[in-house]
Amino acid sequence: MGDNPLSMRWSVVLLLLAFLAAGASAAEPAPLDLLVYGATGKVGSRTVMEALDRGHRVTAVSRDPSQIELRHENLTAAKGDLLDVDGIRELAAGRDVVIVSVRGIIGRSKTEGSALQYIAARNIVEALRGMGGGAPRLIHVGGSGSLEVRPGVLYADKLPKLFLPKKVELEIAGQVLALEYLRGVSDVRWTYATPAKNFTNGKRTGVYRIGGDQLMEDARGRSRISRADFAVALIDEAESAAHVCERFSVAY
Repeated sequence: MGDNPLSMRWSVVLLLLAFLAAGASAAEPAPLDLLVYGATGKVGSRTVMEALDRGHRVTAVSRDPSQIELRHENLTAAKGDLLDVDGIRELAAGRDVVIVSVRGIIGRSKTEGSALQYIAARNIVEALRGMGGGAPRLIHVGGSGSLEVRPGVLYADKLPKLFLPKKVELEIAGQVLALEYLRGVSDVRWTYATPAKNFTNGKRTGVYRIGGDQLMEDARGRSRISRADFAVALIDEAESAAHVCERFSVAY
């Protein structure tokens, strides 16, 4: 008996539907549950918007949640302090990714160890470590001072200390220290994301290059990225987990 044309036609239709469903699944990742520290900052606020625009759920953290004025059905504002390990652990429970973009100096010690960037990295790792295998991933935003301008020489080493405010110098050193610390962590899934030398307020293009430890420049010798496109790179990383336990840099 020959094949039934109607059955064959339905088989083709079903295969086509399965193919289209698989394609849609690949193109549209499942919504993530993100926790964002520094959500009111220039990078953090754009990161929150980028995540929401892609359909992710976001908990935006601030010491003063009233400063988070954005309203969205997938956005929750929460009070949090990066100096409180137990509070970090409570907020991180059930999340997929914790994104941290903060700066500042804590106390009066005047050492790189007092930089909030470094303290935040240590405290979040401690909090996630206590959550076991179900802990979310960490994406830590670091500064371009930690990038190499040539092998073994950091951009931070080339900055003129005479004209650099002490607070900025400590913050840069704290970011370098945070990267060194994270590179010694193997039991928490971390990523260290670093922007180009110059941040701009340019529009979102969705176009950027990914690098490693070296400071990237374009054909005209410029090292730059807009905050909007850096936010794109951060959420791309949140979705792909392409750089777990390593640093990546972003530039045009």
